[in-house]
Amino acid sequence: MNHNHLRRVVESGGPYATVYLEGRTPSADAETQLRLRWSELRDQLSESGAEESLLEPIDAIILVDEPTEVHTDGRTIVANSQGVLLDEHWDAALGDGDAAHYGDVPELGAYLRQESRQFDVVLVIAGQDGAAVRELSVTPDRERTENESVHVTGDNDEDINKPRRGAYSHNQIRRRVDEIIKDNARAVADFIDRLITDHAPGAVVLAGEVQGRTVVKAELSVRAEELLHEISEGGNDDDAAEEAIDVAVRTLVTKLAGEREADNSERLAESKAHDRAVEGRTEVAKAVERGAVATLLLDDAEAAEGEAGIIAQAVLSSAEIGLSHDPMSENIAAILRYDVGAALAD
Repeated sequence: MNHNHLRRVVESGGPYATVYLEGRTPSADAETQLRLRWSELRDQLSESGAEESLLEPIDAIILVDEPTEVHTDGRTIVANSQGVLLDEHWDAALGDGDAAHYGDVPELGAYLRQESRQFDVVLVIAGQDGAAVRELSVTPDRERTENESVHVTGDNDEDINKPRRGAYSHNQIRRRVDEIIKDNARAVADFIDRLITDHAPGAVVLAGEVQGRTVVKAELSVRAEELLHEISEGGNDDDAAEEAIDVAVRTLVTKLAGEREADNSERLAESKAHDRAVEGRTEVAKAVERGAVATLLLDDAEAAEGEAGIIAQAVLSSAEIGLSHDPMSENIAAILRYDVGAALAD
């Protein structure tokens, strides 16, 4: 994955304070809990050398009047003397713990591990009257976040379930209903295409009742079909259906994240066979400093020693950053832009 959005963070220059707040269960005393959690992290940063002018902007993000969202969603925050450079939800699984770092480079490893497992998903819950469309951000082991659902339908405001009077034959009525259903499906397909153009999701998930899915699927463009994953779970009319869809989407994202990591491992093995990859902290650091790294691979669970500096160099050189679940020397490896000899030559 490309992470050019982090270039501004790295180019700003240190020292940096990096704060991770895990997401926790909503509670009546969220404000008190949050103050205590941040107080402990703040003391750690202060003892490490962070000045008040650096910490105060973080205060303004965490110690808000309505702290429930910060408490339950979690946060990744990076700040330097210029102010807050990164402020994003960090849906850490309960038990990952809070953390604070102060140093010459931001500590982005945990953030990138989550981002590499995260998929933006367009969820389409289809029916004969169009579809409820939602944009989700989903990771395998964390709560999903989503934008508000949008109901998409065609321009015809005629109710397909309303009895019709007059001398219409059954076949005429049936044809008219089919036209309305198809018009709704075309509107849904057009809406999905606009979302793909604007937001480049990693997957389009088609759910809902069978007939609704069938007509929408028939209208999808080629690029939507390439992202399409169809699930048999039902509509959005009750809690059980919602839960079933949620489980199905999370299962799909777990599969997609695993496939992404497996693909990275396969690319690494192939690159090593062609003398275009290195493993281990020393060689990877040398290659990334020279701008020779095409893709930096981190272990999907364990951080490499000194990886923060390597990540910063990778961001500056526009290298992709991904995860691998196969063992790598010192938990880090790199696929190179050219052969090892040229990349590491003195």
